Amino acid sequence: MKSMILGVIDESWFHGNSHVVVNTEDKKRSHVVLSPNLTTCHPSFSDDNKPVYCCPPKHESEEPIIDFQFPDPSTQPIRVRRPAHVMDKDKDFVAKYNKAIAIMKSLPYDDPRSFRRQADIHCIFCTGAYNQQHSNSLMKIHRSWMFFPWHRMMIYFHERILGSLIGDDTFALPFWNWDSPEGMHVPDMFLNGSFVDTERDSSHLPPQVVDVNFDEQERGLGHEEQKAYNVGFMYTQMISAAKKPELFMGFPYKAGGDGYCNAPGTVEDAPHNTLHYWTGSNLNPERENMGAFYSAARDPIFYSHHSNIDRLWEVWRELRSSNNVPEDSDWLDTHFFFHNEKSQLVRVKTRDVLDVTKLRYTFDWVENPWINARPKPSVPPHMARQMLRMRNSNNHSGGLLLTTSDFGSMGRILDTIIRVQVQRPRTHRTKIEIEYEEEILVVYGIDVKNDVYAKFDVYINAVDENIISPTTSEFAGTFVNMRRGVNVVMNKDDIAVDKKSHIKLGISELLEDLEADEDDSIWVSLVPKGNTETQRVKCCPPKRLSEEPIIDFQFPDPSTQPIRVRRPAHVMSQDIDFVAKYNKAIDIMKSLP
Repeated sequence: MKSMILGVIDESWFHGNSHVVVNTEDKKRSHVVLSPNLTTCHPSFSDDNKPVYCCPPKHESEEPIIDFQFPDPSTQPIRVRRPAHVMDKDKDFVAKYNKAIAIMKSLPYDDPRSFRRQADIHCIFCTGAYNQQHSNSLMKIHRSWMFFPWHRMMIYFHERILGSLIGDDTFALPFWNWDSPEGMHVPDMFLNGSFVDTERDSSHLPPQVVDVNFDEQERGLGHEEQKAYNVGFMYTQMISAAKKPELFMGFPYKAGGDGYCNAPGTVEDAPHNTLHYWTGSNLNPERENMGAFYSAARDPIFYSHHSNIDRLWEVWRELRSSNNVPEDSDWLDTHFFFHNEKSQLVRVKTRDVLDVTKLRYTFDWVENPWINARPKPSVPPHMARQMLRMRNSNNHSGGLLLTTSDFGSMGRILDTIIRVQVQRPRTHRTKIEIEYEEEILVVYGIDVKNDVYAKFDVYINAVDENIISPTTSEFAGTFVNMRRGVNVVMNKDDIAVDKKSHIKLGISELLEDLEADEDDSIWVSLVPKGNTETQRVKCCPPKRLSEEPIIDFQFPDPSTQPIRVRRPAHVMSQDIDFVAKYNKAIDIMKSLP
């Protein structure tokens, strides 16, 4: 992990006015937009070397392709997506939905409407099973500004296929309303019939309350405490840390090897990733099904989870009534391919899915309690300022105290709390600057070495990290790396771009609440979360070797050091004295602390 940068952003980059040049080689050719090459699907293997093959039975490039058309409003009714916990009580709806899934699961795999083919769409686009068009770069749709539109496309077609299988053009997916206290549990419908997936964490089934910031460890909170925690967390992810499109949606993802920046938006990081992991089975190595991208869509609850993600995109756009989507043609014209309810292969662009009214669906109105859940500081700001000065001068609180320059070119391993003093870009901003600009915190160069679940929280001016939670103002946000679950098998010339991750968090409102908006610097705490013993083998020494004195290697003195002769083990096995001596040496070594 490298140093953190504070900056101030406006929205010019997000609307095609940025001075950053991306993928200049492609730009010279023509206007190249991101899209998959349908002839290039790759087989894959899980981390346990179990073959995983998500590709369709034949290349989709062999099929005729039609361009997306909006549903005819004169013949297509509006589909209304309603909360799953409310629809649990509607026996007719549950029976209808159950029947639709049962029919979909009964379809053969060569039918693109079948349940497994629907699930494998997610596997293909989440594991880099396709190359990009006009490029050998692999294509993945997570951790960028393509997250929201791609998943909207996927569940739009899934929903219409389900409706067509039961002859109901009003059928709409329910949304798992996990951001509202009434919906903070696995909906009952998903515990029976065709909805059942055996690969879930049984300890998280009702009446267990969801943890929207799950970090592999149970918090031990009571139901009402956990609900309050969740509501506070949603405020940060939807409002205070996500006041600009870049922060909410993630970084641009454009065509070519240089067009991808691994930087997700707030909601994709959590609660999206965290609830995937919370739902998946704790008995599986990667918490399949929901806990790994390659298998997540095999669980019917996936579609209700993403129905709520889709709803939250609409809610956020309503909260930010202007400048709430990019105007960049690279984003608008990025396109993918999905089969519709008639098994036709459809080319659909991002610009096609920005108006849900034209798509002929909407969401039932529900209260969003997190909108008014602005947190308060854990310690009064004037007291916190004094306590921080004392703590930082004495450094008796554990962890590391650093400045951004201390990171160096190699970064730091986040195996304990790291506290970093970060200089702010400027203070004393005008009211207009505060209104139109957002101060952001960048955690840059996050390098997760293996395909593991990794998580840390970010706090600002925290006196005691142990008492900070999303219900306190010091909580700035979280980083989550979710397992892909797949190592991609590629062709010789394919390019797998292994980019380090970044997160950006809006902190203007937080600084105001902490009365730190006029300070020259702030203290940022990076707090590792989760069961680190299950994430990696612990091979590190009890203290850093860098703390020990170091001497340079010297050759043994030939006048005092005899030549050691290494002999064949099968010969030495017959030398009883040697075996006894070697055995004694190993016993002594094993007895050392």
